[in-house]
Amino acid sequence: MIRCYVTDRRSGDLIAHAARAIAARVDMIQIREKDLETKDLIDLVCSIRDLAAGTSTKILVNDRLDVALATGINGVHLPANGLPATMVRPHTKLLGVSTHTLTEAVQAEWDRSDYIVFGPVFDTPGKNAVGLEALRKVVRSVKIPVLAIGGITPERIPEITHTGAAGFAAIRMFQTTS
Repeated sequence: MIRCYVTDRRSGDLIAHAARAIAARVDMIQIREKDLETKDLIDLVCSIRDLAAGTSTKILVNDRLDVALATGINGVHLPANGLPATMVRPHTKLLGVSTHTLTEAVQAEWDRSDYIVFGPVFDTPGKNAVGLEALRKVVRSVKIPVLAIGGITPERIPEITHTGAAGFAAIRMFQTTS
């Protein structure tokens, strides 16, 4: 099962959260700090990249091909309304795309994304769930790995697995201090 930690520095010590996720052998960390100035984002990406050095954890940055190239990280994760995947694909080793509909998921596969994140599968603050059946339809419709996102908790992982999803992406689940 692929596990992806999506960062949110507003929820505590991001470096400590990343270190715990790396120690827990999370597969990917998606640095999703959209409002940071470029220099601060590069500094953050380099810090997390250095924490993950020598591990199997892959580091991606959200929607910033320039930062990915400047820092030598594994790849880029695009939001559904981000840079066109077809423009980013030739320049990155690993490419993920966030999707919210079956149409977006199929397009992301067509655009040669390595994986997609689909959701929110469960309700989250400010977002309504698309549900497990929508996740199941996406999983059946594409050949690339699909990661569920939105309201992910350890108790819900069996439901996600049952849909055939390759794994999950989460924010809050990886930012607990317990």
